[in-house]
Amino acid sequence: MTAARALLLIGLLGALVTEPANAMEKIIVLAAGSLRAPLTDLGHDYEKTHGVQVAFTFGASGLLRDRILTGEPADVFASANMAHPRALIDSGWAREVQPLARNILCVLARPGVAITTDTVLSVLLDPAVSVGISTPGADPGGDYAWEVFQRADAVRPGVFATLSAKARQLTGGLASPPPPSDRSVYGQLIAAGAADLFLTYCTNARLAARENSTLQVVTLPAALTVGATYGVAVRRSAPAAAVGFVEFLRSPEGKRQLATYGFAAP
Repeated sequence: MTAARALLLIGLLGALVTEPANAMEKIIVLAAGSLRAPLTDLGHDYEKTHGVQVAFTFGASGLLRDRILTGEPADVFASANMAHPRALIDSGWAREVQPLARNILCVLARPGVAITTDTVLSVLLDPAVSVGISTPGADPGGDYAWEVFQRADAVRPGVFATLSAKARQLTGGLASPPPPSDRSVYGQLIAAGAADLFLTYCTNARLAARENSTLQVVTLPAALTVGATYGVAVRRSAPAAAVGFVEFLRSPEGKRQLATYGFAAP
């Protein structure tokens, strides 16, 4: 064996020995799109402190649930409701669901729409005002919007049919365009004229208003207020790092960072 070949062999053996040691462990997290901002920050923190890569896929919780049930790899599922991760318990994918955070719905309105908390229902019912929502069934945000309409029906019997018929299901469905990764889809849809108002989480509405200060964020009146409880589940055979990441999300530090984006503790 020549000296050159010996050196080459030593180099190849060295690479085989050192590559596994240098490879960073990775966990896969599928999470509700409304969690993108805080979970991205928390994922970076977890990577720095634990040396574990956190790979995120964000989207509509109902669609993510279906992807897990049909075999897509995932270690952690964070949903905008408790029902979708509970379905994974029924399938045997997870053992338990833990509450992660709380949110409520708000109205995001284009500039020029005359709307206040006291006039929300009248404006929603105005035939000249278009209303956007997420897709019920696929996206919990749409389910919560439906619940707002049901509460409105209790205030003014018969309006559920009107509101559900006029609402445009613009996000969160199988046929919906993929949302941008660096901008608010809700703000963009309103800017494009797809809707005058959008019923979405207050956290989403405030992020959109930060990007475009002309947008209005209006809280719902007490009679129409709908809360959302987010749930998180870990795959049964997930690595310890995935369990640790969920513990980090639910730790005081995780709650603090979620709170900076407007989420309340569960």
